[in-house]
Amino acid sequence: MSIGIGEGHRPRNVGWARAAALLYGDWGTSKAYVLGLAFAVAGFSSMPIILAVCGLTLLVGINYGVICAYFPDGGGVYSAARAQGRLLAVIGALLLVADLTVTAALSGWSALSYFNIPFLKQHIVLSTVGVLVFMSAVNWYGPKHSGGVAVALSAPTVLVVVALILISIPHLTFAHLQPMHQNFGHVWVQFVGTILALSGVEAIANLTGVMKLDPGSTPENPQVGREARKAIWPVAVEVVGGTAILGWAMLSLPKTLQPQMAHRTDDMLRYIAEEFGAMTISPAFGHAFGWVVGIVFFLLLLSAANTAIVAMIGLLYMMARDEEMPRQFKKLNSHGVPLIPLLIAMLLPIVVLLASADFEALAGLYAIGVVGAITVNLGSCTFNRAISFTWYDRLLFGITFAVLFAVEITLARTKPDALFFVLCVLGVGIGLRAYTQKIQGLTTVTVTREVAKMYNAEAISLLRPEFREGQKIMVAARGVTPVLRFALDEAQLRKAMLCVLYVKELAIYAPAAPVTRVRSRWQDEPHAAAIMSLMIQIGQERDINVVPVYAVSDDPATTILDLSATLGIDYLMLGASHRLSMTKLLKGNVVEKVSAGLPEEIQLIIHG
Repeated sequence: MSIGIGEGHRPRNVGWARAAALLYGDWGTSKAYVLGLAFAVAGFSSMPIILAVCGLTLLVGINYGVICAYFPDGGGVYSAARAQGRLLAVIGALLLVADLTVTAALSGWSALSYFNIPFLKQHIVLSTVGVLVFMSAVNWYGPKHSGGVAVALSAPTVLVVVALILISIPHLTFAHLQPMHQNFGHVWVQFVGTILALSGVEAIANLTGVMKLDPGSTPENPQVGREARKAIWPVAVEVVGGTAILGWAMLSLPKTLQPQMAHRTDDMLRYIAEEFGAMTISPAFGHAFGWVVGIVFFLLLLSAANTAIVAMIGLLYMMARDEEMPRQFKKLNSHGVPLIPLLIAMLLPIVVLLASADFEALAGLYAIGVVGAITVNLGSCTFNRAISFTWYDRLLFGITFAVLFAVEITLARTKPDALFFVLCVLGVGIGLRAYTQKIQGLTTVTVTREVAKMYNAEAISLLRPEFREGQKIMVAARGVTPVLRFALDEAQLRKAMLCVLYVKELAIYAPAAPVTRVRSRWQDEPHAAAIMSLMIQIGQERDINVVPVYAVSDDPATTILDLSATLGIDYLMLGASHRLSMTKLLKGNVVEKVSAGLPEEIQLIIHG
């Protein structure tokens, strides 16, 4: 018997404020380059395009507020599309991989542009490659509170945006706005080319599986709609309102500055801060204020790039756990980070950077991935009859799906480089999936819906053995230690079943993994296999029923608590911790956490 991390309930410890900060890390950065791109394509007639992008962002946010309410265990494209078919879910996930690839490259490029160091800007591609390599090297040791970094950076970013709006208000004018002279088709293409930073809503949908529950709901009947709306709406209002006002401020600058503005499209917000700061107070203040804006957005954009890398690692690992990608993707380093997904998350953005001619070309690759992923998600929800969506929710999904589908088709038609890029990602990804299924001996069998219902999770659970008689002892160990001998003695004395637990620590960010996932095997972990084999052999010699329990988790204490409650353990045995004090300070003491959270009906025995 082995138990993977998909068993039981995942800890719900992400509040709306933390989720909002993660969303703002993506949406909040959109102001950093959307305004510059809009000015690059339409100049002083770009206000309608900016407002249209704001409107689409708000519409997508409304859709995902509804999706989060209906998918409390994860409503990202990989989870939502899975109800319509595994292949469709993989396609959606690969589109998201394409989006995360460009997000990492684009955010790194834009971050260095906002830092405005001449040497870095002259060698922007190589500098961004260096930043991505550095971030990947840091992620070798696992993500360290990336959500906390996003929370820490969101507050100063909001303050800077508010200050920039306040200093721009005295200079706002309609005098410089120009009407759009092109026909609708040309304006639509320009609008499509400036759609950026929508993937944050996918992150929020993925996080519903670990969000704190709404008041009155239970883990058996979870509801997170209220928490999700509290996370989405403040960010949506700030992003939409802030982008619209700052777009107006950009177009309120004198037309004599148009050549300089065209040259500063990469860091338009910093240029706006410099100019309005100089107009309002003094040139020295404008220069200093520009540096403040540049540093804040430099850090926020770096955080966004790092989050994209971490999310890509988690997504690739999650697909490997579901046997959609080669099993080699599941191999972890000593810090619990998947090796091959880490390498892919570093190399893909670098390849895209080296193949891009300039910032506009790089930005052109972005939307086709994220728009495609969101389109697949909304289309799956529109046609999903297994969930009782209201008619007006389906209408909302359908309208947004139609708009985004038109955007995706336009991107494929007008941006051949983006189409080639996403087809390469899809081709390689689907090829890897086919190879994985071939070497695992999997095949597709078509059966009727009635037959398929016979093999649901509930039917399978009825066939699993249940141990209702006798006591149960569970011992958690990391090696062959005295606590294992003590547990064997107690199990033999009490004639109890002995569950031997081995927890493999995992250090990745993989939110909202599907509830049904492939079980972990202790036979594939050398340390676990050595302990389990020895305990089974000794148990047979002493007539003890030894049951191996194996789990992969980023929080061993929570996993031990969950499994103790899930298996109905009577006695939990832990070995005394002998870790160094610095390690305890950084990672916490598992014994202390388990002792604090263990139910009263389970007795804790600490063997020293």
